[in-house]
Amino acid sequence: MGDVLTVREQLGAAVHQNAALSKTGVLERLFSNAFNGLVYPQIWEDPEVDLAALEIAPDHHLVCIASGGCNMMSYLAAGPASITVVDLSPAHVALNRMKLAAARHLPDHAAFYALFGRANLRGNSDVFDRLVAPHCDAGTVDYWNGRRGLVGRRIDMFEDGFYRNGMLGRFIGSAHVVTRLFGVNLSTFLACETLAEQEAWFDANLAPLFETRLVKWLASNKASLIGLGIPPQQYDALAGAADGDMLAVLRERTRALFCDFPLSENYFAWQAVNRGYKSDGVGPVPPYLRAENFERLKANADRATVHNRSLTDLLAETEAGSRHRYVLLDAQDWMTDRQLNDLWSQITRTAAPGARVIFRTAGVETILPGRVDAAILSRWTYHVERSSEWTRADRSAIYGGFHLYSFDG
Repeated sequence: MGDVLTVREQLGAAVHQNAALSKTGVLERLFSNAFNGLVYPQIWEDPEVDLAALEIAPDHHLVCIASGGCNMMSYLAAGPASITVVDLSPAHVALNRMKLAAARHLPDHAAFYALFGRANLRGNSDVFDRLVAPHCDAGTVDYWNGRRGLVGRRIDMFEDGFYRNGMLGRFIGSAHVVTRLFGVNLSTFLACETLAEQEAWFDANLAPLFETRLVKWLASNKASLIGLGIPPQQYDALAGAADGDMLAVLRERTRALFCDFPLSENYFAWQAVNRGYKSDGVGPVPPYLRAENFERLKANADRATVHNRSLTDLLAETEAGSRHRYVLLDAQDWMTDRQLNDLWSQITRTAAPGARVIFRTAGVETILPGRVDAAILSRWTYHVERSSEWTRADRSAIYGGFHLYSFDG
């Protein structure tokens, strides 16, 4: 029981910045409480951009935040020496450990894709019971065997559409409900074959919705975006990208998701409109789900370890100068100045010469200058132009900025 309380305390420390009875404080606690369950069934940071920026070599030791595990698994296919994975959500930890066990012990790519690509096939629960669960730790097995509502087990989500579950999955489902209220069937977007057709579809179907009273109200309501995984602090940063106009930010980033990248290459758009990957396995998928990467993934799966704890605390126990790559996702958007300094103190202490850190922000600019101690930050180089290039290349289009720092020693 002590471990559970510790995790809850860590979640609170990561998110709670206002009094419990204040309006913002209530929203912060709603957000942190959601992390006791599944939040992200799929991660919404583009792994292709990550891999280009990280340039993973065989002798590299990585540290990353887990989330849904898609990117951690994709990094494994690149063949690093090790990956240390952390997350404060017990559900994310169980999902990541399950993915690693499945990669090690499922017989072929077809079985692996049925479980994590299709994620909606009868028999997937049985595959977990027979071939995956015997190789998982007790906590992971207990999580997936846990009750799901009034009937069934959590593992049954992989039989009726895993990507429709979790806080993000339910948010996307709610977006489908809203669009249908206005007569828009999002699945018709899948018929687009060119960027011109995608742009025409967006202009005819989604652009008008941003002028409706309902969507304007939803955009102005911080609580409505918690389901997108946006806590109150990140809402303010996101709105700040357009001088406080959240509606303008959401309109532009939705347009980018639907119009800036060919549908045939953008599995984030597929997830948004189809609530799952293409069933044949040929369509756009993360690197870890591609057939050509399966044997490498299987061979490298033992190189990752997953921990249910904070990144800063784990780094405090890590050998100095021993890590080469750090992936922070968007977690820094939630942090206070003190938390940022504690984290970057440990990153700097554990970084090998030439180490790289990547992260994303809801706003456009890097958040570190003026907040992280100059004595720490002066030891790092911020790559402005390359960061801007990778921001534009990120197919999820949900973040305002992608950022790369390298360690000067």
